[in-house]
Amino acid sequence: MSADEYATTRPATASDDGPREERFRTQVLTELPVLLRVARRLTRDPVDAEDLVQDTLVRAYRAFDRFDGRHPRAWLLTILRNTHTNQVRKRRPDLMDDEVAGRIPDRGRGGRVDGVPEAALHDDLDPVVRAALGALSARHRAVVALVDIDGLTYKEAAEMLDVPVGTVMSRLHRARAKVRSHLEAHGITGVQR
Repeated sequence: MSADEYATTRPATASDDGPREERFRTQVLTELPVLLRVARRLTRDPVDAEDLVQDTLVRAYRAFDRFDGRHPRAWLLTILRNTHTNQVRKRRPDLMDDEVAGRIPDRGRGGRVDGVPEAALHDDLDPVVRAALGALSARHRAVVALVDIDGLTYKEAAEMLDVPVGTVMSRLHRARAKVRSHLEAHGITGVQR
């Protein structure tokens, strides 16, 4: 959904607040590409991803007056993650089949998100790269997917995964080293160190 499409479908308000609308456009709508990439990874379906992003935007719009304006991407990704979790719970409150359960990040000690499901393995990736990513643990694959594929900052990935920034950096370093070794073992040279 582009910013222009959002403008024509946004929720109606009793009175349009011009400055509020402009702030929303500049701080929130510029993050649409990232939201869509992460939503596609979570849902594995383009239509569901667009629905998830739209629900996220509606929630963000309603809560925008309470937003302090700092780190809009992290704020939006938190809303997106919570909205997705709520949607999954509503669809399957008691029993979840393997397909749905595979979309939910694994939970570790203290309820922290430990991984991103197999969605990190895009069909459009080279088979050797896909195999290298597939050989990573869920924790390592998660940071590679969020930072290297989706383009999030370390801080944004840390907030998305609910871990410290240092943990993201450490996992990413190890993951990149493992991927590099896998690629070199398969004759792909010129991998930057």
